[in-house]
Amino acid sequence: MNARRVWVTLLEKEIPFEPILVKLDGDQFEADFMAINPFQRVPVIIDEGFRVLESLAILDYLEAQYPSPALMPRDSQAIALVRMVAMLAVNEFQPATLPLTGSLVGLEVATPKLEQAHQRITMVLQFYEDLLTEHHPYLVGPSFTLADIVAGTLVTALPMLGWALDAYPRLQAWSDHLSQRKSWQVTTPQPQVIAAAIPNMTKILAQRLV
Repeated sequence: MNARRVWVTLLEKEIPFEPILVKLDGDQFEADFMAINPFQRVPVIIDEGFRVLESLAILDYLEAQYPSPALMPRDSQAIALVRMVAMLAVNEFQPATLPLTGSLVGLEVATPKLEQAHQRITMVLQFYEDLLTEHHPYLVGPSFTLADIVAGTLVTALPMLGWALDAYPRLQAWSDHLSQRKSWQVTTPQPQVIAAAIPNMTKILAQRLV
């Protein structure tokens, strides 16, 4: 998901780029990659020799360096909303999906951890649901922004975790709308790719859920 939000942004802004696949079953520990990102995480970009780590920092850089089409509003309150949506997605929502994913791939996850994960996800989903209105089809007003990219790449993956959006009709409509965008269709992981990634994903989750 971290890499996908950057991929979507590159496509939305029509920025030419060369994708380099880093397989997280060992590639991240190779000397060549660690020279680029010693924290051994993806994504990372290099633009004209300038290196940027961490997906949210990359999105900020891309918006500033390639401002058209704009994915960040100019109004101070709207900017704050974009940041709130993104930070909630990364700090609250995404970590809460780990126990659900672990349980889905067959790991033993304590019931209290699963309950806490459900509670956190529900809180964030309701926050997002309340941002959407008849006149505001996107999370921050009438226009597609980085908020939709960061939250959308996570929320639209919930059905894969067995979590339906039936209780959130506006979010469901928003999610359906996002799925029609070309950038979404290009970056949606295919079932065979997900299946191939499960063994390695299970190892990573087993370490994080200890």
